[in-house]
Amino acid sequence: TRALSRQYRLLQYDCRGQGQSDHPAAPYTMDLHADDLAALLDALEIEQAHIAGISYGGEVAQAFALRHPSHTRSLILADTVSEVGPELAFIVQGWIDALRTGDTGYFFNATVPWNFSPAFIAANPTLLADARKRYALLDFPAVLRLCECFLQVDFTPRLEEIRTPTCILVGELDLLKGPRYAAILQRAIPHAELHILEGAGHASCWERPAAFNSVILGFLAKQA
Repeated sequence: TRALSRQYRLLQYDCRGQGQSDHPAAPYTMDLHADDLAALLDALEIEQAHIAGISYGGEVAQAFALRHPSHTRSLILADTVSEVGPELAFIVQGWIDALRTGDTGYFFNATVPWNFSPAFIAANPTLLADARKRYALLDFPAVLRLCECFLQVDFTPRLEEIRTPTCILVGELDLLKGPRYAAILQRAIPHAELHILEGAGHASCWERPAAFNSVILGFLAKQA
């Protein structure tokens, strides 16, 4: 974020069900997340913003661009999908099964191999050990609702409605929401540009931060 905040004002927020935002017990939807963000921008008197999202945040960003196009100055979508293929549904259903056990280690082991490349996992044992500790702080029922919300994602038929400038990034080695899904986004969103980050897994902003920031800053510079 430091690289971006030198040139832009950043607004980072937790979706409902995440972090320090409320974790209501009712089901979540992407449209609800999008409307939450629109209400936040209205409360802060921000008429228009560059909307960026990584993974789940990218799905929220798509919903936002479709529901609130006048608020969307540009769209940045990283390691995200516009639809859930059968293989991805199986993976996330496995996460849901792990969450229902309430076992922190089980959920950690079920998710980590999908979130990082093999090289990153091998090179960062301390980082992953710290992450395992943070998993113990998760609100499992809320995370389960987020996963169930994700399984309903189906934006592909509507992507042609997005007319705002769009930048798509994806890790070359992202096994979860990888280049195949990024290609769907690029084909469907008019004039979208696609950047594949070499050697990066799903958490491409962690694995290739300099390249990730360079792509975003270059894209934003063209929107001035």
